[in-house]
Amino acid sequence: MKNTFKISALVLALAGFSLGATAQTTTPASGSTTSSNGVRFSIGVDAGIPTGKLSNNYNWNLGGSVQADIPVVSQLFVTVNAGYDNIFGKNNVAGTTLSATNIQLLPVKAGLKFFPVSNFYIQGEAGAGFALNKTDVGFTNAAAFIYAPQIGYQFQLGGKNSIDAGVRYEGSTKFNSNVDDSKVNFVALRLAYGF
Repeated sequence: MKNTFKISALVLALAGFSLGATAQTTTPASGSTTSSNGVRFSIGVDAGIPTGKLSNNYNWNLGGSVQADIPVVSQLFVTVNAGYDNIFGKNNVAGTTLSATNIQLLPVKAGLKFFPVSNFYIQGEAGAGFALNKTDVGFTNAAAFIYAPQIGYQFQLGGKNSIDAGVRYEGSTKFNSNVDDSKVNFVALRLAYGF
């Protein structure tokens, strides 16, 4: 648990550092949005479908995220991402009249984003997912390790604007130490606006 908090604190510190850049310019070669120090910003909507045992009691998820892409070299960026996910429970779970309680998560991740060709990227992130309603859903742990491989494409809109469309698989370790089906795994689409 101490390591989870250390990782989260580091990710939040990086997010604060990267979001400190305010002046914006356009990189001539790519037309993508960057700040004066090359940082790219985006805000997006995330929607997905639960996988594995989570899909037995949950239908889909919806949320949002903000992301900063910090350049390392011309095609490689360090990413810092924070957001909110609401995973909607099914009605009449297991043939009963009971409904599953929605899971509310705050994911905080950092990773790498690589552009092997113009506008197409491969991204991998890891971090911590914090359960905002831990007691309501019966979790014993308030946080779990999360990982998210993603592929996507950035559509240039002209000027400083772009649309970033990505598909990812997001998985977690167990939110209940003794329960194997307490992992929160899903496939999601992120549609974001770069500004």
